[in-house]
Amino acid sequence: MRTTSTPTHCPYCALQCGMNLSPLPNGGVEVTERADFPVNRGALCGKGRTAPAVLSSRVRLTSPLVRSEGTLVPATWDEALDRIAEGLRRTRTEHGPDACGVFGGGGLTNEKAYTLGKFARIVLGTSQIDYNGRFCMSSAAAAGMKAFGLDRGLPFPLEDIPRTGCVILVGSNLAETMPPALRYFNELRENGGTLIVVDPRRTRTAEQADLHLAPRPGTDLALALGLLHLVVAEGRTDEAYIQERTSGWEEARAAAMAHWPEYVERITGVSVPQLREAVRMFCEPESAMVLTARGPEQQSKGTDTVGAWINLCLATGRPGRPLSGYGCLTGQGNGQGGREHGQKADQLPGYRKLDDPEARRHVAEVWGVDPDSLPGPGRSAYELLDALGTDIRALLLMGSNPVVSAPRAAHIEDRIRSLDFLAVCDVVLSETAALADVVLPVTQWAEETGTTTNLEGRVLLRRQAITPPDGVHSDLHVLHELAARLDVEEGLKKGFPTDPEEVFDELRRASAGGSADYSGITYRRLAEENGVFWPCPAGGDEGSGDREDASPDAPPYAFPDVHPGTPRLFLDRFATEDGRARFVPVSHRAIAEEPDDEYPVLLTTGRVVAQYQSGAQTRRVDELNAAAPGPFVELHPRLAERLGAAEGDPVAVVSRRGRAVAPARITRAIRPDTVFMPFHWPGEGRANTLTNPALDPTSRMPEFKACAVRLETVRD
Repeated sequence: MRTTSTPTHCPYCALQCGMNLSPLPNGGVEVTERADFPVNRGALCGKGRTAPAVLSSRVRLTSPLVRSEGTLVPATWDEALDRIAEGLRRTRTEHGPDACGVFGGGGLTNEKAYTLGKFARIVLGTSQIDYNGRFCMSSAAAAGMKAFGLDRGLPFPLEDIPRTGCVILVGSNLAETMPPALRYFNELRENGGTLIVVDPRRTRTAEQADLHLAPRPGTDLALALGLLHLVVAEGRTDEAYIQERTSGWEEARAAAMAHWPEYVERITGVSVPQLREAVRMFCEPESAMVLTARGPEQQSKGTDTVGAWINLCLATGRPGRPLSGYGCLTGQGNGQGGREHGQKADQLPGYRKLDDPEARRHVAEVWGVDPDSLPGPGRSAYELLDALGTDIRALLLMGSNPVVSAPRAAHIEDRIRSLDFLAVCDVVLSETAALADVVLPVTQWAEETGTTTNLEGRVLLRRQAITPPDGVHSDLHVLHELAARLDVEEGLKKGFPTDPEEVFDELRRASAGGSADYSGITYRRLAEENGVFWPCPAGGDEGSGDREDASPDAPPYAFPDVHPGTPRLFLDRFATEDGRARFVPVSHRAIAEEPDDEYPVLLTTGRVVAQYQSGAQTRRVDELNAAAPGPFVELHPRLAERLGAAEGDPVAVVSRRGRAVAPARITRAIRPDTVFMPFHWPGEGRANTLTNPALDPTSRMPEFKACAVRLETVRD
């Protein structure tokens, strides 16, 4: 046990709030304020404050488990690793390498995500790898790539938000999902700026807004197009910017003009006066931003929806200008870094494309393998899970709980049960781990060192503060040992080190020259500069621009001979071949499953402040469970009256995929045609039993945010 306070970062959302961990006399640790970290400036939500509770051996795994006669029983590490190696080897021999699947998570450190992708491709030789971040940010990533040639959640630091003139916040309830970030929006309003919130519910965040737009779920695309129509009709476009810095405007303009205000009002339920007021508030200030989150992204047209909001920004001259632009509020703790370094189905480290010959050559050289030996792109997350038990017969899963988090979750649970072999690495015995043939107990945030990349693109160093319990090892140790057992070539084991800094140094080389270039970042710099923004190439400061564009919190003398990092993107050019941002013409289309006579109501899903993602960890914290003990169905009083339901009555929500039951929570904060359920719980209240796996054609994001349901009362 260390005797001094250790500066580190929260294990939960993409803010990656700074905190100190201080030892307690009983051997545990407590969270104390770390005011020097600029993102949260000491503030923490309840999840961050109580994070050490999951370190307790009372709630976490401390021994490997193997299935014997249908039951998981304790085993030694050698027994468990041998069984995993045998299961994967047998599957590969009998059915081929693509019969082995790998599923990762947006909470894995950069080092783990990188090593997991490398393991899948050069040890297993499988193309079948993806991760749960596909469910969270992929539509915004795809739209950003189309428009700007680069995907980084925020192209500017959070500190720019209070200094802009207006923010349109689309589909984010950050007052509950990342509470410390709310201060930036409060400061925005204190400074005279305005906040527009787009959400079907009047959430805690919407309560803070100067204007709340409450569209029908799944109509954000029409709303953005309607706003752009008004921008054009009212002569508010920035013609000089459009001509100098963009391409494709005429086609995008024509598509938007087909969405006149009255038509958009009929689709969305947002009145024409509100549309006009939103345009006025957004266009009058010199600077403005649009920030999207899961609301517009988790749709079967999420890429086009985000693209429409980007078009609104481009038409008004916002991206690439100070205190302005488009950004995505990344959700998971390492959702940004997790999609940059190789655990996505189509990517190699550095955000390189797997089907790019030059990218394959570069990464293969770092790995010491033949580029032709690397498999091609595989299935996206839902498609991979849907193929379990048929094309994919064995699965290695790290840091995810798809039994609760995947859409059409009952079907995915059945697919997982049908596997020949399942191995899970996790901190706790999640609902998915409980189905495994082998479960390995792995270290978590306070017990290991590693890097994450927050929603700003700021690469951070999480430091080990305590020694893990006996019998617990890191995911890097797991991959190191499996590589040694599975590969016949002498020396491959050396390609899977267990030291995270050694892994990061290799990641730096693999990312060099890629879009997400980390090659100029070192652990020392991360410790001394409070993080470094990518891209940050190695070798001099070419392309770095003015020193004032370096990491805002770095001392000016810190590393004068290296690239300072890039907190603000696109100030000179966009990351496209010609340096211009691209308008992408899009048009409104309906959600995949509109209400009808049998299923007349819309369901939308989301989070509550006291729980996180599938709840595998937060549901084991007493204080958080007291604040949010279980699922509920939020519905409008008019809908409750028609149903005959009172506050707290059990209500069944039924979709074409299944049935969930939870107590009614009656509120005027939601539209009368919509119900809301949080998705943190398993069992009969599992919201994702209901959700629609219809996929966006570009991002392969499922449509979590809108599906047709009916409501039923539940009798004793």
